[in-house]
Amino acid sequence: MKIMSYVMACLFLGFMVSCNQKEQNKALNVEVYETSASGNKLSKLDSFQINDSAKIIRILPSKKYQTITGFGGSFTESSAYLLNKLSKVNRKKVLDAYFSEDGAHYSLTRTHIASCDFSLNNYTYAPDEGDLELTNFSIEEDREDLIPMIKDAMATSKDGFKIIASPWTAPPWMKDNKNYVGGKLLPEFYDTFALYFNKYLEAYKVEGIDIWGITPVNEPHGNGNNWESMHFNPVEETDFVQNHLGPKLEAEGKRDVKILGYDQNRAGLKEWVDVMYATEASSRYFDGTAIHWYESTYEVFPEALQYAHQKAPDKFLIETEGCVDSEVPKWKDDAWYWKKEATDWGWDWAAEDEKYLHPKYAPVNRYARDIIGCLNNWVDGWVDWNMVLDRQGGPNWFENWCVAPVIVDPDANEVYFTPLYYVMAHFSKYIRPGAQVIGVSNPITDLVMTAAKNPNGSIAIIIFNEGKESREFRIELEGKQIGIGIGDQAIQTIIIPNKI
Repeated sequence: MKIMSYVMACLFLGFMVSCNQKEQNKALNVEVYETSASGNKLSKLDSFQINDSAKIIRILPSKKYQTITGFGGSFTESSAYLLNKLSKVNRKKVLDAYFSEDGAHYSLTRTHIASCDFSLNNYTYAPDEGDLELTNFSIEEDREDLIPMIKDAMATSKDGFKIIASPWTAPPWMKDNKNYVGGKLLPEFYDTFALYFNKYLEAYKVEGIDIWGITPVNEPHGNGNNWESMHFNPVEETDFVQNHLGPKLEAEGKRDVKILGYDQNRAGLKEWVDVMYATEASSRYFDGTAIHWYESTYEVFPEALQYAHQKAPDKFLIETEGCVDSEVPKWKDDAWYWKKEATDWGWDWAAEDEKYLHPKYAPVNRYARDIIGCLNNWVDGWVDWNMVLDRQGGPNWFENWCVAPVIVDPDANEVYFTPLYYVMAHFSKYIRPGAQVIGVSNPITDLVMTAAKNPNGSIAIIIFNEGKESREFRIELEGKQIGIGIGDQAIQTIIIPNKI
């Protein structure tokens, strides 16, 4: 009898081990990182108590969309100047936070060609009027702050990063109003301005900095004639690229430098891509389209993004600038970045019939919802504006104050990583260049999400809950599941390794 009992016990134990093994085989292996209004900052979460009735979010790797170019921020003279005013320890701390493998691991960046509003003053690389050969072209102004910041970032980054460069204006003497602000490039100087780009690319290469891409001008519709700007309409810019800039770079052996057209707000995309990509000849030198979010930092304009992709499905579609503008950043007040108190320029200045596009909206929500919305509508890269600003939201020669993910007090040698830094890192750190956006079946309407499969085979799922209640769900991939909970007002990155 004792022998029978022992045998039965062994059989039962073997059955339980077998069942447990089967359950483990059905469980999905994941890593979960969360940033939240409650205080998580890319914090790793290990355990969840999930109700059996939690809805299932299915990951669909067979549904494949765009290939990711990268995520990151912009090198501006203002940011570089502030870094130079910090101690060496804090300067390194910021650069490590943005570019190291342990930090946000930025992979796509932008900088300005000559001065912009986030410069200390107006300047051009070719100040001599009538110098059509640009014999006195010089990037000397960039050597004190901007170039050292870029070089130190390059030294920090293990994998490197791409740089997109944009002029806010041509040298004033090439324009019809002879001014840094506003005006048009005179047609007789189209070739000279193309030469200006070539000189810039060569000068930076001598410094050891390769520029991956350029845009013909930042914001060709202008900026209300407030700071450096130059106006192009779609026909004029396409003419400049098709007949001057593109052929010049090709003749100089720089055809691999990407030319991204437009470089302004998404709502105007249709008008621009219809002209840029009208014919094989017009589209030949355009490698893609650059966009900004300022038409609305609340609305993604999915129809415009879809249209631009369909017009040129094999070309880049990159968000090259976005920030919380017209705000003085809040210092060491994480809660503000999660509250719907921030405004943008349109809160005060938009036409009455466009006010709805500019509501008060939490800075974290702007970033998280916009990046996810862009990824779900064919955008392959997303670049934040200034990496570093001071407590005023500058320096900015026009006093056009903005918010950056990292705020510093150079006089006190203090650094504040706002929640926006961690939101950017949820994307840049875990979705790497070459990743492919994949399908997600999401039954939970108040959670927004996207997913991408990385070159190493891992899958990154990013979920944002802007609601005031925590949520539960199950992630399913290839028949395996795991239950996960997300806090209220939180963003999560869920990593599924390449061996599930």
